[in-house]
Amino acid sequence: MEAAVSPKGWKCVPQGRSVLPALAVVLIQAAWVSAEDGGGGGGMEELATEKEAEESHRQDSVSLLTFILLLTLTILTIWLFKHRRVRFLHETGLAMIYGLLVGVILRYGIPSTSYHNKTPPSCSLKEGPVSTLLLNVSGKFFEYTLKGEINSREIHNVEQNDMLRKVTFDPEVFFNILLPPIIFHAGYSLKKRHFFRNLGSIITYAFLGTAISCFVIGNMMYGVVKLMQVVGQLTDKFYYTDCLFFGAIISATDPVTVLAIFNELHADVDLYALLFGESVMNDAVAIVLSSSIVAYQPAGVNTHTFDASAFFKSVGIFLGIFSGSFAMGAVTGVVTALVTKFTKLHCFPLLETALFFLMSWSTFLLAEACGFTGVVAVLFCGITQAHYTYNNLSEESTKRTKQLFEVLHFLAENFIFSYMGLALFTFQNHVFSPIFIVGAFIAIFIGRASNIYPLSFLLNLGRRHKIGGNFQHMMMFAGLRGAMAFALAIRDTATYARQMMFTTTLLIVFFTVWVFGGGTTPMLSWLHIRVGVDPDQDLQPCGDSFQVLQGDGIQQEGQSKTKQESAWLFRLWYTFDHNYLKPILTHSGPPLTTTLPACCGPLAHCLTSPQAYENSEQLRDADSDLILTDGDLTLTYGDTAITANGASSSSGPKGLNSKRNGSTSEEALERELDTREQELLSRGTRLVFPIEDHA
Repeated sequence: MEAAVSPKGWKCVPQGRSVLPALAVVLIQAAWVSAEDGGGGGGMEELATEKEAEESHRQDSVSLLTFILLLTLTILTIWLFKHRRVRFLHETGLAMIYGLLVGVILRYGIPSTSYHNKTPPSCSLKEGPVSTLLLNVSGKFFEYTLKGEINSREIHNVEQNDMLRKVTFDPEVFFNILLPPIIFHAGYSLKKRHFFRNLGSIITYAFLGTAISCFVIGNMMYGVVKLMQVVGQLTDKFYYTDCLFFGAIISATDPVTVLAIFNELHADVDLYALLFGESVMNDAVAIVLSSSIVAYQPAGVNTHTFDASAFFKSVGIFLGIFSGSFAMGAVTGVVTALVTKFTKLHCFPLLETALFFLMSWSTFLLAEACGFTGVVAVLFCGITQAHYTYNNLSEESTKRTKQLFEVLHFLAENFIFSYMGLALFTFQNHVFSPIFIVGAFIAIFIGRASNIYPLSFLLNLGRRHKIGGNFQHMMMFAGLRGAMAFALAIRDTATYARQMMFTTTLLIVFFTVWVFGGGTTPMLSWLHIRVGVDPDQDLQPCGDSFQVLQGDGIQQEGQSKTKQESAWLFRLWYTFDHNYLKPILTHSGPPLTTTLPACCGPLAHCLTSPQAYENSEQLRDADSDLILTDGDLTLTYGDTAITANGASSSSGPKGLNSKRNGSTSEEALERELDTREQELLSRGTRLVFPIEDHA
């Protein structure tokens, strides 16, 4: 590639392959001064370089200290709010407010310097712009990294405030460092019992609902863009695919504020599971959906028209990326489970915790390096680790891993929200368009309504425990936007359309967190949603008629159902997992010698943990003790499973399960109660099975 010789004899030698504009070559004051002074002495140049490096180090320290002070102030204010029982503002809203205040100070309180007092040198390139530039100044070569395009009308008004540049992070920092602990913690802390009880509804909201929201918002925003063209408010290109991309990233919900209040007030566990499960899964769907839209490339000259083959290719990319990421996360979790099972790492809790941490974090980076989506991979890695690996960890490591990722999640999330407030003033390429912003607010509300209400109606056709109108209104209200939408928006701000999306996304996050998050408690009261619910005792949504007593008080009473109406698919998976996967990957479950065929005896002995033989109680996690489905109630204790309709199954002398069909008569029910009453009471909960009135 050739380059024209610019004034003063400068020769520009472009290098690299990026598409960043070459106009950023104007930011080379140091080399210009060197050229005008005839090069200067070598010693003076080295001294100036050392001083510049020292000043840069000092500014880096100040910028990091700023964020640490922000987090410290946020934590102290959170404590004050919790002490005073203030719920109208969540910690994430506080972090954004403090970020806004610091952003105002950095933007307007620190004097700025301009490096454009003179006419910038010109450099003509015959080919596209480049990412790095080699500059020949009087025989010395200088390398410059181009940061982006500067509007030609503002070339002399660009403020080069060093602190503003220092507090502006590379978007990859959010994806590779801050997002993994947030997403992993969501999967690792998942309440499996309530999540899997509502799995069908969660998947419907997350996959179908996110797709509906994306296309509703995308099409509405395309109409807004056309309106902006008519009124002359659109100054650059904004394609239909850009609108769909905006619909995808803004469909990523993050009701962290609502869920925190739900957790504090112990709101209805099924509503919590629906909201939490949808937000976790929908983040994964949104990021894969946005990648698929970016990959949409029709053949021909016009790359922004509809093309059927390109559309189906994008659908294939979506399915391939999601399934590949899911498999990679699950495999990493399985490998970690096997390593912790067949080694003596539990004797060294520090090493065990360190390995668990590194294996979990590497899942994200491995998926990204292989072209998949790290968010999906690390989410399912967290779920797999919680289900299998957690059972193999020592008691000390179980506490350490839970606390470690809880702290990382807290710090990373509040850091991102603090940076959001900061970015409103420090980001220098904002595009504020009132028409686009108002249209976006209207579109996200309509898109959320098109997601929740129609899908809830369809789901209720097949659910015995209906999703009530108050639940639907609360889910509609709780569609906040947060860290994921922001991270997706800031990842690419190179074009006019992406800059407008980023600015609008930032304002939407502010509004939803402050207004909707602050209105959660009044909304719970207004919609008459239960609070003060014990998640371990709340069995209301389950099938057959039963009562759960804590002491002398009745908690809930269910409605009668038949076993045939139960979630057969989940039961099939649970049986396979309990009999084969758990014994292979953990120290719990029945010995494989009792579940595998006799021909697999040597393999079964090799894979079965010694604890499976030694511990007759079987090692179990709390969520697997009580398996609840929408069909009936099944209690699994050791080797006996009791169902509320009177059926039970127990293991034989060798632990083999032999099923016995019980009757629904009074005698059968009392016989089951007598055999298990003491064990149930030892756990603090007593089941009272109803006696039919034959009178």
